[in-house]
Amino acid sequence: MDQDWRLRGQEEYLKGAELCRKRYERYSESWDHDHCEFCWAKFAEEDLIPDALHKGYATADNYRWICEQCFKDFKERFGWRLIESQGETEG
Repeated sequence: MDQDWRLRGQEEYLKGAELCRKRYERYSESWDHDHCEFCWAKFAEEDLIPDALHKGYATADNYRWICEQCFKDFKERFGWRLIESQGETEG
């Protein structure tokens, strides 16, 4: 897996990170989307970019997002811990 094209030094800021599965929320009002930290899949709110992902795994501050597939592929390697998202419903 060390040759995986998606790995670009994310260990520096995502090793052991706490993540929560949640509906996408913008980090800043000036942003209209984010990208998966690994595969660059696009995340956006449903009313802004309909064909983007609308759920995934995020750091508590909503700054870093990871898609479902990359989470599954790298969760053990990175040792992520899942935490509850406050006020989040899975819907």
